[in-house]
Amino acid sequence: MELTDVSNVSPGLFVTGVIFILLVGSLLSLGVLRFFQQRKRQGSLFMVGSVLSFVAMVLVVDRWFA
Repeated sequence: MELTDVSNVSPGLFVTGVIFILLVGSLLSLGVLRFFQQRKRQGSLFMVGSVLSFVAMVLVVDRWFA
């Protein structure tokens, strides 16, 4: 069993990752829920929001934590 060394992860990167992961996951799950409820427009908006949040996360992490 190998352990991963996370001692080089800054608290700012950790908090930023957690916030964005919660945002992306929430929007994604709400989008799936709306699709099951036959609300396709709302589901599509939540899915687009999830994708935009993911792109924002990648850009933020790349710019400030690279």
